[in-house]
Amino acid sequence: MILRNRLERAPEALRNAFGVSLPEFAALRAAPADFTQAQPTEYRADLVIYLDGKPKDTSKNNVVGAIIVEAQTSIDYDKKYSWPAYVANLRADLRRPVYLLVVTPDEKVARWAAKPIELNGSNAFIPFVLSPVGIPIVTSEDEAQADPELAMLSVMAHGRNKDRNLGLRVAKAALAATVKLEDRRSKQYLSMIYLTLPGDFRQEFIDMAQTHSYQREFFRAYKARAMEKGMEEGLEKGLEKGLEKGLKRGLKKGLEKGMEQGLEKGRADLITRQLTLRFGPLPEAALKRLASSSIEQLDVIGERLLSAKTLNEALG
Repeated sequence: MILRNRLERAPEALRNAFGVSLPEFAALRAAPADFTQAQPTEYRADLVIYLDGKPKDTSKNNVVGAIIVEAQTSIDYDKKYSWPAYVANLRADLRRPVYLLVVTPDEKVARWAAKPIELNGSNAFIPFVLSPVGIPIVTSEDEAQADPELAMLSVMAHGRNKDRNLGLRVAKAALAATVKLEDRRSKQYLSMIYLTLPGDFRQEFIDMAQTHSYQREFFRAYKARAMEKGMEEGLEKGLEKGLEKGLKRGLKKGLEKGMEQGLEKGRADLITRQLTLRFGPLPEAALKRLASSSIEQLDVIGERLLSAKTLNEALG
């Protein structure tokens, strides 16, 4: 999550966008986001930020408040039940004020998330929701480089704008923000920008990303992956037609087996490259597992990869 790299964005949003009067604090830190507390249902948020009264003191007694941050890209009705539990459980544990901040790039999702959650009687729970309307449009490259996380939020909120020119200007500024970042973070943000943009914007964005060698190499890998995927799809279709003709001509079944093995190896190589781009060099155990997986198993890993936060979560 972007806010994990810039924790101060959460209290700034509560203060500036919603006028919340937060307790005085001297430091911020990310904390475990597990609110299960021996209950049968698991409650785990995307990010919890503790507001510490004194710097360098991580004891519970030093916590003056907490902000729970949820990144919400789609409507999920279960969250209307778990969000109040997040706040109630953490508030009971800390004995301090706790705030829930929902961040979404979609106005429809924002309207849904902002609706009061009825608890009982006249009691209701209302989250703070930061929608595209509340996220600045960053088109200045200098501003983006000064605050990369704000630039990423901007491209997520406004990169799909109906105004094509505005969407590309926001993407260009976010691209500039990746230049001075460390390698892993830079690649993470490049991937985020690329996947956020509509399909017909992406080639123009790739054309922009030719100033620096690492950007060219990053998108060369993307193109290679896309080409490989296209080749795989072509092989699958060709295999189907080839087998039909082969049966008519009496080809041996060894051809079919060889083609299947070739497809499995190609798919394993593709998933391996995707995981390496996302999480860095893979351990030997992961490489062996991928090499021995079927096409169906590799497809499942590929689907999990889109939303997984860790390598173990992607592998399942």
